[in-house]
Amino acid sequence: MKQPTKAIICAAGLGTRMLPQTKAMPKEMLPIIDRPSIQFIVEQIVAAGVKDIIIVTDNNKKALEDHFDRNDDLEAKLRSGGKVEYADEIKRISELANFIYIRQKGSPKGTARPVLNSRHLIGSDEPFFVFFADDFFAADVPWPVQLRDAYNKTGKSVISMIKTDDDGTKKYAIADIDDNSVSDNLFRIKNLIEKPGPEKVDSRFASVGGFLLTPDIFDLLVQEKVGIGGEILLADSIAELVKKDEVYGCFIEGDWYDTGNPLSYAKTFIKMAIQDSRFGSEIKEYIKDIIK
Repeated sequence: MKQPTKAIICAAGLGTRMLPQTKAMPKEMLPIIDRPSIQFIVEQIVAAGVKDIIIVTDNNKKALEDHFDRNDDLEAKLRSGGKVEYADEIKRISELANFIYIRQKGSPKGTARPVLNSRHLIGSDEPFFVFFADDFFAADVPWPVQLRDAYNKTGKSVISMIKTDDDGTKKYAIADIDDNSVSDNLFRIKNLIEKPGPEKVDSRFASVGGFLLTPDIFDLLVQEKVGIGGEILLADSIAELVKKDEVYGCFIEGDWYDTGNPLSYAKTFIKMAIQDSRFGSEIKEYIKDIIK
């Protein structure tokens, strides 16, 4: 089967839940220790064999382009000052992939809009990844690799999933799955409903973190059916695809992180900080002292 070599990162959101910080800084550039959160996503995408990363942005997102671009003057100053490891690192980041930036256009907006805006860059016969810029998994096997492996078993679209609680049914698209598994963590999807609430679904399996989609999803996306909130939603088109073809859900082996609001961002920062091989032990002791 043709392997995915392109990924779309949806990064056009205003980041209103993180104001006033995001007034001048894109939420995707909020740091986790010494790396912006979007870099954690990019590095894992590249590990899955992706060569072209399409980042769909809006205004006030120039910092994203600058971060993944070369800066010859800065590199030269770092090298002349003996800080070669820093120069090498920023050069490495710029060479991770071929970065393509497009502006989100069209109305109504929603999670399907960035994918539609990127359609002309996706071949008619190639599978592709879609990720959101404010949540990701940390795992021994990068989660895009896990999605790719699931796709190679099924040949169909795959969504990444976690188990959630009643509150999660109000925040995420919830999947109903077939009891017969392809493997321990891979199941066929029977239905997908955007933010249904606990009263409307029995399932507590949430779609988070992204998708590996086959190009037939575009036939449904172009219909631009409006969902909740007056938006066109990727989950709604995937739910339509489920009725026409097989779609699978992969429970990702790893820790899921959300940086989209202040509390979840703080939790992400703290947890990843204490797991950092450079600073983790000191931070743990510092936290213990604060609690005391």
